[in-house]
Amino acid sequence: MLSILFFRKRKKNKTLEELVLDVQNGDKELQNQLINEYKPFIAKTVSSVCKRYISETDDEFSIGLIAFNEAIEKYTPSKGSSLISFADVIIRRRVIDFIRSQSKHDNIPLQLSSEDEDFGAKLQPTMEDHISMDLHEKNIDALNRAEEIRQFQELLSTFNLTVHELAEISPKHSDARENAMRVALELANRKDLMKLLLEKKRLPIKELEDLVQVSRKTIERNRKYIIAVSLILYGDFPYMKDYIKGVLKA
Repeated sequence: MLSILFFRKRKKNKTLEELVLDVQNGDKELQNQLINEYKPFIAKTVSSVCKRYISETDDEFSIGLIAFNEAIEKYTPSKGSSLISFADVIIRRRVIDFIRSQSKHDNIPLQLSSEDEDFGAKLQPTMEDHISMDLHEKNIDALNRAEEIRQFQELLSTFNLTVHELAEISPKHSDARENAMRVALELANRKDLMKLLLEKKRLPIKELEDLVQVSRKTIERNRKYIIAVSLILYGDFPYMKDYIKGVLKA
């Protein structure tokens, strides 16, 4: 009881992100307290993925606990998101991976012949089973993509930008779009400039002008688009990142 009261008093004096930094510096007791305090959040997140109520006795909840602990250990404030947002993504991805692995090993419906039943022969999945698993994989992939877009939208909102707005301001010509992407790539590869972008919420135009062979006018005209693309390249957005890198390699 005293440890709980101490934790809550400590929580009042520090932000969650500051507490996480204390954990990363070796405070194991605080780590356990944080995990215990955020069990309701973990259960809610896992339940939203599984589309059913999840209790602490479910395997999925255990996966959520492990994922939340992973988020605590890997969280980096400079990435621009809160610990809760970061943990939400990690938990969802780990639970989805768990569901996928379980469906592969446990939930494939098999068609049994009388001969199979009599002799206990080793069975192989039917054609319908393979089609079902393929559809399941596609559904999981769609969930991952949707979750990535949701997380990206949340990050964009801190810059007063929306995905809908990006569709409108995207450079119309392929050459202009590729040039803007290359400026964003240069920005994403510079941690010092990304730190400025994430902290000040503005594009470091002067610094970029010295690094790329693109006019200041062009950078300013595509400012919002460059910001968005650099956030994708710098952050944890594998689907969108693959698309951008594909365009740049083409």
